[in-house]
Amino acid sequence: MLKNFKTEINPTVEQKIKIDKTIGTCRYVYNFYLSHNKALYDEGKKFMTGKSFSVWLNREYIPNHPDKAWIKEVYSKAVKKSIENGCTAFIRFFKHQSAFPKFKKKGKSDVRMYFVKNNPKDCYCERHRIKIPTLGWVRLKEKGYIPTTKDGWKIKSGTVSIKAGRYYVSVLVEIPNIQITKNNNEGIGIDLGLKDFAIVSNGKTYKNINKSVRVRRLEKQLRREQRRLSRKYENLKKGESTQKNIQKQKLKVQRLYHKIDSIRTDYINKTIAEIVKTKPSYIAIEDLKVSGMMKNRHLSKAVASQKFYEFRTKLKAKCDDNGIGLRIVNRWYPSSKMCHCCGSIKKDLKLSDRIYRCSCGYMEDRDFNSSLNLRDAVTYEVA
Repeated sequence: MLKNFKTEINPTVEQKIKIDKTIGTCRYVYNFYLSHNKALYDEGKKFMTGKSFSVWLNREYIPNHPDKAWIKEVYSKAVKKSIENGCTAFIRFFKHQSAFPKFKKKGKSDVRMYFVKNNPKDCYCERHRIKIPTLGWVRLKEKGYIPTTKDGWKIKSGTVSIKAGRYYVSVLVEIPNIQITKNNNEGIGIDLGLKDFAIVSNGKTYKNINKSVRVRRLEKQLRREQRRLSRKYENLKKGESTQKNIQKQKLKVQRLYHKIDSIRTDYINKTIAEIVKTKPSYIAIEDLKVSGMMKNRHLSKAVASQKFYEFRTKLKAKCDDNGIGLRIVNRWYPSSKMCHCCGSIKKDLKLSDRIYRCSCGYMEDRDFNSSLNLRDAVTYEVA
């Protein structure tokens, strides 16, 4: 069984230069692979796979173009992985699973430095540091989070990434399979929303973190810093500002974005951990069509900030680890409009009606009624 661990690292100046150089080269090679295949298609030639492109790049292109010799100065496995990622993107496009691959822009795309364990001494991890190929020993900011090699844990591969000027390492660790005992407790239903983040059928309500004082204060600060950045761009046209000042201001904006995003992710992690700790036999959630919800320009920002997809992905991973069944109820299931007591459907229910009132006399909070209906749903798919 493989498990992923991600934490922040504290590299030296020389290590930072190496990481930046490797990530920059990976981005260049990925874009070059896309443009090369695009050129082959325009000429009516056959598509070049990642393996064929790697051979052509090292044996023909670089020897004939000495000015591109810097491609070979970085970790070769990271460059190879970027070509494989490009090939995977093309294959997904051919199978109609995704759109045409996009070029990765400098500073705006999530490009990572991939590394793999080839030698016994590679990817060696201690409590406070980790050994990464070509970088050597790199200090960890959070000590003891990644399982150490001394205790018998093996790191198979990993990536180094940069976000808002901070460096992170993500490693894939091989751990033994754990026998999961079946839970005999009652199942629960979860209704996700905008007013409150999650309403659970056991009576627990998780508030919307975006309405908290801390997040609102940070969003206000972010708007202020974005206005300053816009003014600096205007001043650059007049010759009153420099690119160095703009880069400093950009980093401030990125750090605020990253801080707000981390608060939301942390809240999702804690919510899922608290739900799973109750050890239900199954969890039922609705199959929300987030892309359709995003079309409402009045609610799109609020929907995006709730991170429903991330919640579902992480909940599935946690359920798999703990032997809990995850039921996905169809999006057309009338969980909000159905009376949990008598089963009748109230078709004229408005979004502004927060209390569900049925003709049978049943009265309950709209979202809580929805979570009860999701829990007792008969038709569902197992995730």
